[in-house]
Amino acid sequence: MPVTERFLVTGALGCIGAWTVRELVREGTPVVAFDLAADPRRLRLIMSPDELDAVTFATGDIAEASTIPDLLDEHGITHIVHLAALQIPFCRADPPLGARVNVVGTVNVFEAARRRLDQVHGLVYASSIAVFDAADADARTGYVADGDAGHPTTHYGVYKQANEGNARVYWQEGGLASVGLRPMTVFGVGRDQGLTSAPTRAIVAALVGRPFEIGFSGRTLFQYTADVGRTFVMAARSGLDGARIFNLGGSNAAIAEVVAAIEAAVPEAAGLIRITGDPLPFPDRIDASGADALGPLPVTPIGSAVAQTVDLLRELQANGRLDPLEHGLPAA
Repeated sequence: MPVTERFLVTGALGCIGAWTVRELVREGTPVVAFDLAADPRRLRLIMSPDELDAVTFATGDIAEASTIPDLLDEHGITHIVHLAALQIPFCRADPPLGARVNVVGTVNVFEAARRRLDQVHGLVYASSIAVFDAADADARTGYVADGDAGHPTTHYGVYKQANEGNARVYWQEGGLASVGLRPMTVFGVGRDQGLTSAPTRAIVAALVGRPFEIGFSGRTLFQYTADVGRTFVMAARSGLDGARIFNLGGSNAAIAEVVAAIEAAVPEAAGLIRITGDPLPFPDRIDASGADALGPLPVTPIGSAVAQTVDLLRELQANGRLDPLEHGLPAA
């Protein structure tokens, strides 16, 4: 008899979490959205009221040991998408809190799933390209190959690397299969905080006619929010054995190309967006071929992804719902 799926998404009120929840709701899969926060503002940006009514919301602290076991039992969870984490600036500002949320919280998820192997049939968690330093790339080609060792230079990257190690031990000692995905520069509606949120905030600034400065230059690997949410759902259903870790592919582009795409979609904003600062401290040429094991993954070209983001934001704007503060811009 086929298993009736019921997903738990931790960190569901964040950017990737919101798009993952939307993906599940639109395909008709029951989903429990778990977060420490209680305001589903990012979900409201991309989902209709009827779609939101289909979501079961749960609030709590992932670092508390009993939280995840209680959720799994109460809701009969069969698949977990674990996204709850503090991002780079917050981990830098408070490393003990970052470790508590990012590492202890993830161990709590692993442990709860390990004790329910007959119930939980899929577990995917968010790692990050931040497990690598730019110096980890091949000096000649600038390329990070699948399977290369990382030497993170941020607390956030170290925490993510620790999670990958714990996933490996949980497979070796407890038989818990998992998939870790390493996104890089995720962008789209709802990406309003974190080191690499500037390109998305630049789109909002363009639409409201405000100057904006993207504080890093060079190239990076862009991943559109809708693609990322869909990929996490695919990974949770993959049925792969082992503690698998995949770099997430996308569109490799210069920041200047993104600015050009924004100006093409919002012509009246030409000249408003500036690029300053050094390149990101991560490699930009990443081997993502290992993720082929998940099946054909969605990758929306950068120009189309920017245009789709602009369309969503224009719809909010037309309905009087485009609040710059809500999208990470400072008060005018």
